[in-house]
Amino acid sequence: MRYINPVRVKVLMMFFYAAGVMGLIIGLVVAPPSMTVMMTFLALVNIGLGAFFTYLFLTQIQKDPDKRKKKKKSR
Repeated sequence: MRYINPVRVKVLMMFFYAAGVMGLIIGLVVAPPSMTVMMTFLALVNIGLGAFFTYLFLTQIQKDPDKRKKKKKSR
């Protein structure tokens, strides 16, 4: 898989975890009985996506600088 900037991955992780927790709270406490299951399921999907991006963040290998773009020192 392609290298993703760690700052971007952290932002995505925070977004999905926050949306998942908020969805769980709304789905279990605020939502009407007809929507409880759907809201809770979608919140768990968001938490799963947060876990996926956490896995990417922890396992991706640091990107090596491109040697073709490096300037050569002149003598």
